[in-house]
Amino acid sequence: MSEILAIGSYTETDLAGLREMGARVVASLDAMRDLPEAERGDVRAVAYKGHHPFGAEEMALLPALGVIANYGVGHDAIDVEAAGVAGVRVTNTPEVLNDDVADLAVAMLLMQQRRMLQGDAHVRSGAWAEGESFPLNRKVSGRRAGIMGLGRIGRDIAERLAAFKMEIHYHSRSEKETPGWRYHADPVDLAGSVDYLVVALVGGPETENYVSREVIGALGAQGVLINISRGSTVDEAALLDALETGRLGGAGLDVFENEPKVNPRFHALETVVLQPHQGSGTQETRAAMGRLQRDNIAAFLAGRTLPTPVN
Repeated sequence: MSEILAIGSYTETDLAGLREMGARVVASLDAMRDLPEAERGDVRAVAYKGHHPFGAEEMALLPALGVIANYGVGHDAIDVEAAGVAGVRVTNTPEVLNDDVADLAVAMLLMQQRRMLQGDAHVRSGAWAEGESFPLNRKVSGRRAGIMGLGRIGRDIAERLAAFKMEIHYHSRSEKETPGWRYHADPVDLAGSVDYLVVALVGGPETENYVSREVIGALGAQGVLINISRGSTVDEAALLDALETGRLGGAGLDVFENEPKVNPRFHALETVVLQPHQGSGTQETRAAMGRLQRDNIAAFLAGRTLPTPVN
């Protein structure tokens, strides 16, 4: 049995890289649990690509485990505290996906405000050719944008929106050094001060429903919510209620509470742009994420410093 176990659905490029390292590949945590005890006992490194919880119980099934290399910057599926107790290192793949996620956040905002999905349908249906005018939509440049979570990705989003001549506001755990952006210690205060609210929080229990009913209410009937973080960071029931009653102007969502099974209430809303959690979904970035995941495993097995440690 290999000392490297890859768990998840990988591209052919990533599979080739993993197999070159001698990794055994299984599709899921359930498949890992079904492995013979002797084979599980040889595993020192796990390459993990999934959203199902990887906790103390799963780690205990791999007694020689030393590192879990997560595919993705968000690592909320992995119980990092339990890993620390078990002496297991955890890594992720930050930085390499920042551009793609930030690009998608801006794209969803443009699509929502300029009603680009509806415009495309208007042309394809023949309505434009028949002389039917397309309704006016909303200007994007020069508005006020709020970033909920000014980490690496949040900062990249802010810099892009600043290029649209926007006034930038933000909320984070502490005030950051910025080029004059306005800090809000309270998330409700941030939402009440902006036209657009972009959620770029980390996932996990600490940020569950952080964008609360009160935050959504403060954003208001002309406001737009963009979420490229985790579905858990937004009170989805409150979001749907606000959208359906017109108390929120619109949303652009790449993540959902129970994805990929998206609440069907979203389907009936023309004010919402929906995406299939594809923030980092370009060929170039996914290849870079896979390389970084494998680099972390190689570093651990060679006794070198981990490139991107979480704990």
